[in-house]
Amino acid sequence: QVQLVESGGGSVQAGESLRLSCTSSAYIYCGGWFRQVPGKEREGVATINTNSGGTYYGASVEGRFTISRDNVKNTLYLEMNSLIPEDTAMYYCAQTPNCRDIDTLSPSRFKYWGQGIQVTVSS
Repeated sequence: QVQLVESGGGSVQAGESLRLSCTSSAYIYCGGWFRQVPGKEREGVATINTNSGGTYYGASVEGRFTISRDNVKNTLYLEMNSLIPEDTAMYYCAQTPNCRDIDTLSPSRFKYWGQGIQVTVSS
């Protein structure tokens, strides 16, 4: 069973930055970051195809967030800049060996999930 562990969350002020990390027990073929607030569906934030290098972003974060990976460390990163209160959520990393349709940012395309980490942005 693949295990993923997120780190780097916390509380910041609007305009500040955070970097989330996600370490996997297995090679990451395709990975992604998602977020969820209570009462809402899980939302795709960013995904990455490790082999092609292709990256995909949700409209609300494009230009502010950057997804990357370290293939040697089996680690995903999410650099979050210019944070706003609307970015407050539980953030989850995920990975899948099947990279089909990851550009849709749909959580259903991902097989393995981390436990989540809280990010809180205050105004």
